[in-house]
Amino acid sequence: MIDYRRLRVALLGAGAVGSQVADLLLTHSAELADRAGAELELAGIAVRDVHAPRDVELPAELLTTDAETLIVGSDIVIELMGGIEPARGYILQAINSGADVVTANKALLATHGVEIFDAADQVGASVYYEAAAAGAIPIIRPLRDSLAGDRVQRIMGIVNGTTNYILDRMDTEGAEMADVLADAQRLGYAEADPTADIEGYDAAQKAAILASLAFHTTVPLQAVHREGITSVTKSMMDAARHAGYVIKLLAVCERLTGRGDDPAAEAISVRVYPALVARSHPLASVHGVNNAVFVQAEAAGDLMFYGAGAGGVQTASAVLGDVVSAARRHIAGGVGVGESTRAGLPTVDIGQVVTRYQITLEVRDRPGVLARVAGILSEGHVSIATVEQSQQPAAGEAGTGFARLVIGTHKALEQDLSETVTRLAADDVVERVVSVLRVEGD
Repeated sequence: MIDYRRLRVALLGAGAVGSQVADLLLTHSAELADRAGAELELAGIAVRDVHAPRDVELPAELLTTDAETLIVGSDIVIELMGGIEPARGYILQAINSGADVVTANKALLATHGVEIFDAADQVGASVYYEAAAAGAIPIIRPLRDSLAGDRVQRIMGIVNGTTNYILDRMDTEGAEMADVLADAQRLGYAEADPTADIEGYDAAQKAAILASLAFHTTVPLQAVHREGITSVTKSMMDAARHAGYVIKLLAVCERLTGRGDDPAAEAISVRVYPALVARSHPLASVHGVNNAVFVQAEAAGDLMFYGAGAGGVQTASAVLGDVVSAARRHIAGGVGVGESTRAGLPTVDIGQVVTRYQITLEVRDRPGVLARVAGILSEGHVSIATVEQSQQPAAGEAGTGFARLVIGTHKALEQDLSETVTRLAADDVVERVVSVLRVEGD
């Protein structure tokens, strides 16, 4: 039997993910030692309440409410508490004591990542966070290491399982959002307060992390344009299906070139919103609570990473991969590898992005209306790609006093598209703007 060096591991949090991590560390200790080249001793598990019921039965002697004492003397600290405080304070304590940190805390990294990575650089420690962006999907390491010599041009990702479950069922079953959301809460896919998911906050945090890695630039959370899925209706889903699209909540991270007078000038755009995706695109076939990240790189071409975006044991897999990496670094010695954010590219407002829209209007059914709508689009520097018209009976009438126009645009500046929609809404030939969706993945 090999006599491995022993590394002390402290675990902070024993929720759905933390309890699975603890169980796997204890159950597979011999295998993990062989892979890591070190014995991983679970020194303790910091929890708020040692008597609280848990998904996995854990040894009572490992549970403690004293996280600060547990951190002292640990070689690796796994933070799975979530939230900002006290997680931030514990991570900084761990780093300053010389420990490497493994975390799945996307909210903390999206808001205090610079502070945490700077602290690690100062003492030569490493921070690992594979589970912070897409659950069990290995995407952090490929972006940080495998593609470090390439130029990532674009990332499109479905990075929130709750919203994908809701939109997928609305698409495949014709269900209403409220009904599917209630089912998601009952099944444990959505929290009692689903705001972080359905309003896009969770996806925006992950987008900031992915963009920072892909473009070697610090991307603050406030620079991410965010829209949720609460405006998506069954009728919008039906219209998308009819047109050969599916609606997905996308995180889009994009490198932009040729800004202003300098054709070589670069910037980045990071945004989250519901968008139309052609059913022929790989992301259209991502169902249920699964996640997928589609990467377009200059040399490597198109890459797609697909798998479980959440779940206790699935996320625990990503966490333990980081733990093994941290253990190997301890055995090899030397300072940790810091984050590469030296590119320093500016993040532009969404108004400066080139995209295209599908605009659905309810208009007066009378001669000259289509010409008037086309004129407004032309005045706004927006070119029409497709138009489909159908009759819509007016409320309480047997006739068809209104018509519905579905207009697909060519690519244009987002600012021009947005301003044009505003002008359409104000014109007297337009009864109402039914929906506006961006089209991605062409």
